[in-house]
Amino acid sequence: MPADEVARTDGFLAFRDLNPRADVHVLVIPERHLETFRDVGELSAEESKRMLEFLAETARGAGLHDYRVQLAVGAGGGQEVFHLHWHILGSAP
Repeated sequence: MPADEVARTDGFLAFRDLNPRADVHVLVIPERHLETFRDVGELSAEESKRMLEFLAETARGAGLHDYRVQLAVGAGGGQEVFHLHWHILGSAP
């Protein structure tokens, strides 16, 4: 599916949510398929570190200073798309 890409780094991608719930609503995903956060142990320590740094850099690049990062785990936790992803939500700068 085509995406409005915001940022990309080795192994991770950020793009605008199709149904935004905030002025700025960006999804961050690993390019490699992990179904849910329960599978995060499949990432190496280095990949996990880069992923968190990429989340922070993506928010900063979107001009956000104050924002929230949300993650749903499993259908019972509200996960609707079964590819690991984080939501970055904030007000327009």
